[in-house]
Amino acid sequence: VNWCTNCQTVLANEQVLSDGTCERCSTNVETRDLEQWFFRITDFADDLLDGLSDLDWPESTKLRQKHWIGRSEGTEISFLIEEIAQNIDCFTTRADTLYGATYIVLAPEHSLTRSISTPEQSESINEYVRKARDLSDIERQSLEREKTGVFTGAYAINPANGERLPIWIADYVLVTYGTGAVMAVPAHDQRDFEFAAKYDLPVQWVIKPTNPHDKTLKDRAFTEFGVMCNSAEFDGLSSTEGMQTITQWLERKNAGKAAVSYRLRDWLISRQRYWGAPIPIIHCQVCGIVPVPEEDLPVLLPLEGVDYRPRGTSPLGSSSEFINTTCPKCGAAAKRDADTMDTFVCSSWYYLRYLSTHMEKSAFDQNVLSNWLPVDVYIGGPEHATGHLIYARYIAKFLNSIGLLHYSEPFKKMVHQGIITHQGQRMSKSKGNVVNPDKFIEKYGSDCLRMYLMFMGDFSLGGDWSDEGIIGVRRFQNRVWRLVNNWSERIFIEETTIEVDDSLNRVKHYTIKEVTDDLDNFRFNTAISRLMEFVNELYKYTFNPDKVNISFLRECFQTLIKLLSPLAPHLSEELWERVFKGTNDELMYDGWPVHDDKILIEETVTVVIQINGKLIERLPLTKGYSQDEVFREAITKEKVQNHLEKGELIKMIYIRDRILNIVLKPKR
Repeated sequence: VNWCTNCQTVLANEQVLSDGTCERCSTNVETRDLEQWFFRITDFADDLLDGLSDLDWPESTKLRQKHWIGRSEGTEISFLIEEIAQNIDCFTTRADTLYGATYIVLAPEHSLTRSISTPEQSESINEYVRKARDLSDIERQSLEREKTGVFTGAYAINPANGERLPIWIADYVLVTYGTGAVMAVPAHDQRDFEFAAKYDLPVQWVIKPTNPHDKTLKDRAFTEFGVMCNSAEFDGLSSTEGMQTITQWLERKNAGKAAVSYRLRDWLISRQRYWGAPIPIIHCQVCGIVPVPEEDLPVLLPLEGVDYRPRGTSPLGSSSEFINTTCPKCGAAAKRDADTMDTFVCSSWYYLRYLSTHMEKSAFDQNVLSNWLPVDVYIGGPEHATGHLIYARYIAKFLNSIGLLHYSEPFKKMVHQGIITHQGQRMSKSKGNVVNPDKFIEKYGSDCLRMYLMFMGDFSLGGDWSDEGIIGVRRFQNRVWRLVNNWSERIFIEETTIEVDDSLNRVKHYTIKEVTDDLDNFRFNTAISRLMEFVNELYKYTFNPDKVNISFLRECFQTLIKLLSPLAPHLSEELWERVFKGTNDELMYDGWPVHDDKILIEETVTVVIQINGKLIERLPLTKGYSQDEVFREAITKEKVQNHLEKGELIKMIYIRDRILNIVLKPKR
């Protein structure tokens, strides 16, 4: 297991950073052999993979989960170890290269490493294992790092040809992948090739290129698919055929089988920390490991009598009152498990508890859950892709499998928020660039701060904070306030006979359509931009009060305030109260505006006339003109006529309702 020497606790693989340090304190992580508790998340590996296809999540996050799960289809091959008459199983995705295996490599942590080593090799192997434990998996698998290893002195028999293969240990093999043992085929795996070259091990070519004109390389491994050779009766088979045929042949000989391997490991949940849920297990000298009976759950943390300091053992072990108990099976003296659960266990399901906090006899009310869940939209950072987000999916799938949840995917849509930076850097107390929002709220109000944070950039990308930038949002809010208040006294006077302004009506419906879509897709910055454009048009419309249709203006104000309300709720509520109190429902109950597609269809469009790609004229035309109709209109214009007189028409390129490009060649 992973062990943080500073936190004095074990960590799951997901809590060790790529540089081999603890995610909490950045201390280098070691590996130790401990007996710990796990959740069998690997039982749901395929479900976790398959479920990704139906999720509306960022592709980058789904790809990270796919890579973390790391499903590989291949063959598990048994090699008999001469010295102990025991098989060692190796997983490979290229069974077609079996005849090219020239040695076996074990991970340093493999359970057989010490038992098969000869006395002459034991000292060097122990030293090598110790050094390997100090390296992270990333370091061990680095393609740039020089390969190292130690010969165990033992040999295994290749089931295909009976050859004796020396067994080595090397840190480029991980005990957490496959079986922790690899059949090394240096001719067709680059890492094996480099290792063989360093230790002068044989290289046997058993795959040749499909194209006879290509030649296998002698200075590096040939890793592509090809045609089997030097493989006895299997010569001439393609790699694809060979993988299947060899696997079936091994199965008949009881020397191998088709297998699936995963990069995903079972979830290590034991922690040597005070915080976290106590593991509900009792250890009895008579009965062994006994689960705490359901009626005695939950097991609560003791509030006193605990030494919280990290000492390499669980703090709960220092509380005799907590630890000492009786066995629920036989009644004998027993001890509670002193470890606590990883806090990710709680965060993987606490959203279920939010809906049923009043319940004391069970975790949640399934009837309530069926009305509210699964979660429609989850907003969170991408850094949780292979931690919390994969754990929460696993817990949901497990609860679904035993009939406690009606869904198997907890979060239908995922949106990652961006980071707000300051002067191009992430805010940090150590850098002294943290912006305290309180002074801006006091000066401009919370609505203004809220809108500025939305307006400064794409939600998923974030933006750079500017003390001056908030002033522009303040000006916009002031413009809205003045516009609505200036007309609040006249907004309900007797109806005028002035016609509705079709152009502004189209702008209104366009704004409804675009702002609604922007809000649904977290494009808050463009939603605010649409509203700014709408306000500009309203100012133009009200510039001449005598030409204003009051009833129509009232509809525009209602639309403006409703669209603004999710972005600036306090300002919107205040304006609604001032203008529409007593005439409409409360703002939040009055209904969201709905656009009319028919109104958005403009009858006139501007078609650009080009000659050989150069802009010559703009024509306001009825929507839907054909190419010939546009051309007839174009040739009535003097500029177009002048060009046509100087050239010969070759062709025309027409983009309906937008561009007519007339291609000419000079007259001789």
